[in-house]
Amino acid sequence: MPIKRIKASLTARKQNRDSQHFETTQYGKAIRALKGSHKGEKCFVIGNGPSLTAEDLNRLQDSGIPTFAMNRVFKFFPQTKWRPTYYISEDILILKDTIPNVEAIPSEITFIPVNLHWYENVDVKGAQYFWMDYNSELKESFGLSLDCAHAVRCRGTVTSTCIQFAVYMGFTEIYLLGIDHNYSKSIDINGNVVEDKSVKDYFVDNYDTDIKDQVVHDMRAPTLAFCDVEQLSRKLGTFRVFNATRGGKLEVFERVNFDEMIR
Repeated sequence: MPIKRIKASLTARKQNRDSQHFETTQYGKAIRALKGSHKGEKCFVIGNGPSLTAEDLNRLQDSGIPTFAMNRVFKFFPQTKWRPTYYISEDILILKDTIPNVEAIPSEITFIPVNLHWYENVDVKGAQYFWMDYNSELKESFGLSLDCAHAVRCRGTVTSTCIQFAVYMGFTEIYLLGIDHNYSKSIDINGNVVEDKSVKDYFVDNYDTDIKDQVVHDMRAPTLAFCDVEQLSRKLGTFRVFNATRGGKLEVFERVNFDEMIR
């Protein structure tokens, strides 16, 4: 067997072993150190919906409340002084062409699935890699991971990944902002294709022009994920998720007024 194939085989075996016991790897140990690091605090998970405004982000920056952000949020940076405390992206379609942008984000930690690093050659300098579990049911925790050092459960929306990390890090109040949960073309909870050309998808028109034809916003998985988050919060009683988004169609979580909350 050629040396190259032998090395590839050994690497594949090690990656398979590490994926099953990720908490024992250097990456997993680094994530373990984050457990409970924000115990009792509040945070915001920032979506990229059209309701997101620079003014709200600047107020969050001034408040000092930690924030999680995702994907192409960097397209908002020219308009705001705000920068996320934590950044997460798990979408290969987005990452493959935006790595320099991601590396330039001055977040305290940039979380990226090691699956993309190992199998899709996604190499983000300084990233904190985590194992993304695409298979496990995790019925005891409503399909969500309570041990991010071991694995994070993929639920069809990076917002769910942000929430899983927020819970793991000890945040007890998690507020959503800019999670409109509504697109101009999507698949609804019943599997029907719904179109409304009056709806904007993101906070900027050129957010996803390069991949727009490759993406179908299937609302079924995210909606079920949010329902599971709400059920888990009720079961554990250790955290709550609130929706501070201005408008939108996400009604799973209790609505709160952003202006009153931030004041």
